[in-house]
Amino acid sequence: MSQAGVRIETRSGVLAGRLEEGLAVFRGVPYARAPVGPLRWREPEREPAWSGARDAGRFGPMAPQRPGVLMRMLGINGAATDEDCLTLNAWAPHASGAGARRGRPVLVWLHGGGFTAGAGSLPVYDGRHLAWRGDAVVVTVNYRLGALGFLALAEAGVAANAGLLDQIAALAWVREHAERLGGDPDNVTVFGESAGAMSIGALLGAPAARGLFRRAVLQSGAAHNVSPAAGAERIAASFRRATGLAAADLASLRALSAEAALDAQQRVVDESWKTVEGLAFQPSVDGAAIPQAPLDAVSAGAADGVSLLVGTNRDEWSLFALPDAKLRRLDEAGLVRRLLRSPLAAPGESGPQPFADRAIECYRAARAARGLPIEPRDLWIALQSDRVFRIPAVRLAERQSAREPRTYAYLFDWPSPALGGALGSCHGLEVPFVFGTLGGATAQLVGEGGQVARLAARIQDAWLAFARSGDPGWPAYDAAARSTMVLGRDCGVAADPMAEERRFWEGRL
Repeated sequence: MSQAGVRIETRSGVLAGRLEEGLAVFRGVPYARAPVGPLRWREPEREPAWSGARDAGRFGPMAPQRPGVLMRMLGINGAATDEDCLTLNAWAPHASGAGARRGRPVLVWLHGGGFTAGAGSLPVYDGRHLAWRGDAVVVTVNYRLGALGFLALAEAGVAANAGLLDQIAALAWVREHAERLGGDPDNVTVFGESAGAMSIGALLGAPAARGLFRRAVLQSGAAHNVSPAAGAERIAASFRRATGLAAADLASLRALSAEAALDAQQRVVDESWKTVEGLAFQPSVDGAAIPQAPLDAVSAGAADGVSLLVGTNRDEWSLFALPDAKLRRLDEAGLVRRLLRSPLAAPGESGPQPFADRAIECYRAARAARGLPIEPRDLWIALQSDRVFRIPAVRLAERQSAREPRTYAYLFDWPSPALGGALGSCHGLEVPFVFGTLGGATAQLVGEGGQVARLAARIQDAWLAFARSGDPGWPAYDAAARSTMVLGRDCGVAADPMAEERRFWEGRL
């Protein structure tokens, strides 16, 4: 591999990247000042200027985190972490001289990890395959995570959505520098998976993000994962108690080591899962960065003009079911008990028992008609997959398609061969297909062979076509036809897939 140098001038100085197989690659590029000391829990500030050429040959450190099983599977082990983490990475086709091309589509990736883990530098997010295949600029971003990125201690002067503001700052940097990378600043697509997609759902309702991207791809995440102000404040109070510090003692909070902050964060997560619907640390309605619930903002026109591609994987929850030891021996009574804890009874239902009975009846009949397993474990995974991922994606597609005709939906149903097929089309499985990062350790998760390669090519071409023109190559979504591209062993457009289950959630979610 050739590793000759390539340089660009940025607003803060010269970057010295690498020329790798015809791509100009810049890693560890600062887009904001290190959020440390008095800048912890502050809005991101512009990065300081430097003299000479700054080496952009290595990835920057990840945000402080304690990665779980999924992140370790994606190759996060051993990577350095630091609060000085606000960097991005770019892959751009390189040609020098008068024939150098400009105006390429720009794709900006926001990583997943439950808002507490992940990084844009993971091998599975290597941007070179997409950049080459689509003659496009691909950017991956780090942002603040967990309590350091999504704490809402308003009384202490803490910026509630620091991690989201980091993403906005990165998008602003990309817009400012797109032409220098050969890209079109007016044709930026933001794409992300899981917490990255949930971030995009929040960005659709964030005034400061308006105009920074023209298109958005949300993979297994939508606009539901935004806490109301009161819920975010309760989590912040729990975090403060976990540190043993006074509410308004911002100086002492800022003096905490990153490890101490992670310790307190973990205690909050461990204590909150029984009482908090959703994630403990995630974006929140703060009246500033996010003035109102993003889904309501979308309905009011906040995302007008933004083309949308949104979808989920058929068996999202099977990944999260792996550490659920009780699920392996779940019986009908246990399934009912789990559903009785749900707060999602519809108007007209007398309580959780009718909700549980109707859920089991609906999902068992619908899955049996398709020849799918109907054991209590299977029903729970299907219900959770829809509740947490698919139905929020449907709601966002409904709201945006009412205002923006270029709204599209997909359903990914390629089955993983791992663990004897137990994962099905699990959460995160589509990511290697999107980036073309197949082979090696990834092959154990996604499989190998011509069918895998062809599906990856089809998905990449659809994502790139959407980034270039706003059309992935299938009919748009609307509340009547609900056209959805199914991506798997057999690809094709389906009208309202899993319609029975979708109708079950009407009025509930």
